[in-house]
Amino acid sequence: MEQLESLLKLGSLVDPWLEKYLLRDADPEFHEALLYPVRAGGKRLRPALTLAAALAAGGSIELAMPAAAAVELAHNYSLILDDIIDHSELRRGKPTVWRKYGLSTAILVAVHYRESISQALNDTRDPKLFSEIMARTLKLLTEGERLDVLFEQAGRTDEPYVVERRHRTVTLADYLDMVYKKTGALMETSCIFGALSAGVGEPVIEALGSYGRSLGYAFQIGDDIIDIFGREEVTGKRVGKDIEEHKLGNIVILLAAEELDGREREELLAILRRDVVDAHSVGRALELVSSTRARERAEELRRLYSKEAVRALSALPRNEGRDMLEALAEFVARREF
Repeated sequence: MEQLESLLKLGSLVDPWLEKYLLRDADPEFHEALLYPVRAGGKRLRPALTLAAALAAGGSIELAMPAAAAVELAHNYSLILDDIIDHSELRRGKPTVWRKYGLSTAILVAVHYRESISQALNDTRDPKLFSEIMARTLKLLTEGERLDVLFEQAGRTDEPYVVERRHRTVTLADYLDMVYKKTGALMETSCIFGALSAGVGEPVIEALGSYGRSLGYAFQIGDDIIDIFGREEVTGKRVGKDIEEHKLGNIVILLAAEELDGREREELLAILRRDVVDAHSVGRALELVSSTRARERAEELRRLYSKEAVRALSALPRNEGRDMLEALAEFVARREF
């Protein structure tokens, strides 16, 4: 737990750098809206990964700071757009950017974040390489979001592209592909940026990238478990939100649908496919899911990927950075919030 706390403190060191890049070339009248997303909270997990990876690779925190700022800006950039796409009104217990400032301003804030990412990467040790990696990562993230939307079983009736291409069936392989793109790719890049900032060779870069990739799978599987089985007093989130949002791209719902017999499986899918999923329907869906081994199977997968993350670090020397990364993977394997 001590290493985990150290890791999160490490991530918070990036805050002044975020504000530096966001406020560069910005009109003072725009400052409040630009700073709102990064001042609304967050764990700073991705910059913490970059900085800890740099330490694990024998590098320095200072040299990795621009890259750490870039990955946190990228994360917030994606959240601003995600909240618009999902019509989400709250994030971290506060109004989302579009809800607070309006849709047009939220889009402008997102564009500003994207260019701030580029400015941060210009301060890395190899701007061209870092920028190429980030561009690929953001394209993967976009594709992951597209798939997540297409895995929804209802809603968005005013969006022809989604209605025409909606996936009525989703396999475990489909889910893992979506999760890597939506969550794992940025965590992988966060770790690779730390290694590149330290100037190490390909074996260490690959080891840290593998760690981030596996951690991303474990992290998202954990999120899905928490959505269905979390305690609201611990998470601060409504249980079953993914059911309300028609998501078949939740590992617990997906595995439950796979295990249920024909009649009950159709009942669960019918709930996901309703135009509006009310509280009673959410409750019934939770009963159906709880009657299966979906939770146990999801937990097994989460532990598997957490162990793979730790195993990837075995190629690195034992030091403070590696210890923090191992502690994070072990926490992700059991987290409840």
